[in-house]
Amino acid sequence: MKIIYLAGGCFWCIGDYLLSFSGIEDVISGYSGGKENPVTYEVVKSQKTLHRETVEIHYNEDKIKEDEIIDIYFSYIDPFDREGQFIDKGHSYTLAMYYQNEEEKELFENKVKELQKSVESEIFISVEPFKFFVKAEEYHQHYGDKNPEALKEELINSNRVCHLARFKKN
Repeated sequence: MKIIYLAGGCFWCIGDYLLSFSGIEDVISGYSGGKENPVTYEVVKSQKTLHRETVEIHYNEDKIKEDEIIDIYFSYIDPFDREGQFIDKGHSYTLAMYYQNEEEKELFENKVKELQKSVESEIFISVEPFKFFVKAEEYHQHYGDKNPEALKEELINSNRVCHLARFKKN
């Protein structure tokens, strides 16, 4: 089992989406990028720290490759928004990829450069060294399973509607 750390705005939204892909075994919501520890959701959301809402993605590399996860991540974010993601604004909702070694750093930087070459607008995805990850409070973990209607409303309000198929009734 391997782990990758990505900040993609609201961790409820991106975590739930990532779990729908084969090979992604678990997604833990938490905080990364700041200096203060311990942190809480209220402090991070207040924009008083340099933490970002981040997901710790556990994946089976025999079923899905790291670069495929990055492509999925890129398909579900707005890389042109320097202020956050969709309706969520502030540093804690900005985009980052946290590398754990030089190989991962190179992969992340190359994927960002590749994306930048494919578009005319400037993109805002930070590639930073991984320092630490703080698991978010339990009520944030697997939020969509615990609060499907609240997540559905968040997806609609944030315009991340491409993931709404999960909530359609037969």
